[in-house]
Amino acid sequence: MLTTESVVSVAEAVRRTELDRRLLTDEIAGRSDEALAAPYTVNAGPLGDACDSLRDLVAHVLMWDEISLAVLTEARAVRRHWSLDPRWETREAGQMLNASGVAAGRELPVGLLLHRFASVHDALLAELGSYSEAEWHAPVPFDADTGRSVGSLAQYVMTVPRQHPYWHAAIHLRRLSAMGADQG
Repeated sequence: MLTTESVVSVAEAVRRTELDRRLLTDEIAGRSDEALAAPYTVNAGPLGDACDSLRDLVAHVLMWDEISLAVLTEARAVRRHWSLDPRWETREAGQMLNASGVAAGRELPVGLLLHRFASVHDALLAELGSYSEAEWHAPVPFDADTGRSVGSLAQYVMTVPRQHPYWHAAIHLRRLSAMGADQG
C-alpha cells in the first residue's frame, strides 16, 4: 500500500539536505577555532536554539541530524525512536534538547565536533539516498495504522516546525530565500 500524503521526493530530500549542510560547511570553512567560537548571531528557530556562535550552530544542526538519522535507522528496523514518544513531542522538550545539544558541542574540541558533523552528514545522506521512491512512499512498519510513509516520517523529523521541509542551517543563517525555499 502506498500513502498519498504530500512529501518531497527522495531526490529532493537529498538535494535540500546536501545544499543546506553545504551552506553551513561553507560558512565555517577557513575559520579558526577561535573564530568559530566567537559571538555570531543566528536566526533563532521557533523553539530557540541556544546558539551564540557558529560552533554552537554546528552542534545544534548536528544534534538534530543525529536524531533524524537514528529515527530513520530505527524505522528501518521496525522500531519507534524515543524522540517520537509524546513526552518528547513538546515545545519544552525541544527547547531542552536544543540547549543540551549546544552545551554538549561546547565540550568537544572544534576538530572533533567538525569531524562528527561531517560523518553524520555523510551517513544521513547515505540513509536518505538508500530509499527507492516506492520505499519512500510505503507505510512505516510501526505506523501502518496511520498510513505515515517513510518519506513523511523523514520530512517530519528533518523539518523545522512551520518551515519549508529539509532546510535547517539556511533558516538559522538567514539564507532560506537564497536556497530557493520559496518554491516549497
